[in-house]
This record gives sequence, C-alpha cells and structure tokens, in this order.
Amino acid sequence: MKVFKFGGASVKNPDAIRHVANILSNYKNEKLVIVVSAMGKTTNALEAILNAFYKKTGKAFDLLNELKEAHYQALSELFDQEDPIFDSINDTFVEIEWSIEEEPTETYDYLYDQIVSVGEFLSTKILAAYLNKIGTPTTWLDARDVISTDNTYREAQIDWKQTAEKMNKKVPVLLDNGFVLTQGFVGGTSENFTTTLGREGSDFTAAICSYCLDAESMSVWKDVPGILTADPRLFKNVVKIDRLSYREAIEMTYYGAKVIHPKTIKPLQNKNIPLFVKSFVTPESAGTMISDFIEQRYPPMVVVEKAQALLHVSRRDFSFVEEESLSELFAMFKKHRVRVNLMQNSAISFTICVHDVPERISKLLEALENDYKVVKDEGLELITVRHYNNNLINELKKNKMVLLEERIPKTIQLVMKDIPLMERI
Repeated sequence: MKVFKFGGASVKNPDAIRHVANILSNYKNEKLVIVVSAMGKTTNALEAILNAFYKKTGKAFDLLNELKEAHYQALSELFDQEDPIFDSINDTFVEIEWSIEEEPTETYDYLYDQIVSVGEFLSTKILAAYLNKIGTPTTWLDARDVISTDNTYREAQIDWKQTAEKMNKKVPVLLDNGFVLTQGFVGGTSENFTTTLGREGSDFTAAICSYCLDAESMSVWKDVPGILTADPRLFKNVVKIDRLSYREAIEMTYYGAKVIHPKTIKPLQNKNIPLFVKSFVTPESAGTMISDFIEQRYPPMVVVEKAQALLHVSRRDFSFVEEESLSELFAMFKKHRVRVNLMQNSAISFTICVHDVPERISKLLEALENDYKVVKDEGLELITVRHYNNNLINELKKNKMVLLEERIPKTIQLVMKDIPLMERI
C-alpha cells in the first residue's frame, strides 16, 4: 500500500483535476490512500470569510457566495447538472452558512477549524466523484473518522494509538474496493469537533496515514521537480537534489523549507518509509527521494523566511535573564503560540527571532509588560544556509544589514533587513 498527497495547486481547477485523475489512472493496480488539500486559494478565501464573520464586517456571505460560485463553475465543467455531486457540495457549503448565521460566540481558533477545514471536504468530494465518474473506483473517507486529536484548535495534537486503531480497522477494508481518498489538514476530537493540524498540514496527514498503515512509500506531488537547493522564485541557478537523508530533510523543514511540512519526516523515519517528492507537471520524472540514505556532501541549501521580527527582552529590575526567567519566557511563547526561530542571550538580555504574527505578538507583549521590557524590530527576513561557503554568504549579505548571526557546524542563520544602496548626491 502507498500513500499519495496532492496539494491545492494540483487540484486548483477542472483541468488540474483531470490531470490528477490521469496520473492516478496509471496506478489502478496499486492500493492507494490519497490525501488532498483544498483547491487553489480556497483556504485563503475561507480565512477571509471567517475574518469577516468574526470582525462583523457584514461581508461574510458575499465572500462565501464568491467561493461557492467558483466551485459550482468547476463542477459544471466536470459533471452533468444531474450529478449528485452538486447536492453534496451544496450541503457542504450549508455547514458554513450555519456557522456564520449567528453572532460569533466561540473562540477564533475553534471557529477557524470548523469553517476553514471545509475547503478540504469540498475538494476531496469533487475529486472522488470525478474519479468514480471516469471509472477509477474510489471511496471518499472522512478524515475525522480516523484521525483522532486533542482540542488544541488550529494546531491539534495526534492521538497516535487511537488513530492507528481506527485506520487499521477501516482503511484496509475500503482498499479492497479501490482507492481511498481523504482530506489533509483535518482531524476530529472525541466530542466530534473538527480540528486542523496547522497551516499546510496535509503533508503531515499523509505521514500519519503512512505510519499508521505501514505504507510501502509516501509520495508528495508538487509543482516543482523535487527538492531544490533554494526557492527558484528568489534565486537563480538552483538545482534539484536527487537524494536526501531523513536527518537533512528534518533540518531543512525545521528551518522553514516550504516543500515539506516540518512534522512530516519523523513518523516516516521511525518506520523507515521512503518519501518521494514528485512533480505532477512531469509525473514521469524521478523527483527527490528522502530515506535513510547517507550522503556525505551536499551543495549549499538556502531557506528564506520572510515576515520575521526580533524581540529584545530584558528584565525591568535589571536582574540577569537566567534559568527562571527563560523558563517563564518560553512558557509565555508556548501559551501565545509564538514560534521561536532563533535565539541568543547575554547576562541581561534575550533576543529572539520569531514569525511576525501581529495578533499573537501583541498578546505576548501585553503578558510580559509588567516584568520585562521588550523592543521589537520588524520587517526582517531570516535566511538559513545549510552547507554554506563564504562566497555565498557574502553574496547574500549584499545591501543587507545583519541584525543577528548564528553559526553552528554546517549551518548559518542570518536575521537581516534591506538597506538602500547609498549614493552620493
């Protein structure tokens, strides 16, 4: 049995859905569990609907109607008007309508999971119906029936034991009848509330399925030829890496590489399940294989994280930032879900590079206000280079001001901001 994952770009419109169906038609003799994300920019659209509802702008239903129209247009190109998929998609949109009819009373994170998760249910229902229409037997599976989580909305934690039991009870039987297709990003609590696994969490869903079902392999289908040495939208002369070790992949995803979700690799490594990053544009190409393969040398690999901030923290009583203070600070970061990307401390100060999520940081600063003084630098980027060389680092620093630099063996991290090139008048 194998696990395939297709992201939003691969099912963004009717032509893309047909293309995915063509790829899958080559695997009819395989037992496949297929994990699919929401179509195109649907997640962003659902976030806009949620924000309009939560902030009471009066635009939530208008935005919802735009999203409905886009999905109905796709349906009309793929199915006859009498096809039952139209009623199924309409019923799915009704779930959102029920959620936004009344004034918001629940927390934002809870509402996020109930509303934004609908994107995955829409895309998987459409793809499953289309596969069955063209003669590729496929069973649609509600991920909430097999992926058990706690109640940490937007970043739910997996109950691995219960999830494995549910999957092994349900999925192998369904695979006897063809493909099994389910949603990425989504789980369910013991109270039957919907949870999500973190933005871009569909890769993690596929890894959960692979681990629990002892998959032969997992493949992530992307719009890139494999894992590249840098983002081709930001750098020239990037190259594809044919083979990557689990350890190297974990390092790169931890530092922010976007090709694979950071939580994906470890479950696969634990059972030595190879991961293939393949191109749905050129499905015949080999892509990149991540496994226990050990490579002694890699080319420099660059990860750029934009929208970063530096927080310079010191105690108001001028005492040292020691173990007790650090413990308190990290508890605050966890409580307010502020992710620490890089840190450096001296006797009386502590500097942290974090993702600049304004609503989370403002609550964090408010919580720290009584005991700590915090200075924030924003508009920064964090560049991480694995297997760096000095020529590359000097090139990356051009027209940049380095606010923080950290070097460890094989890795350098630079927090930088743009500075205009000074010209004499």
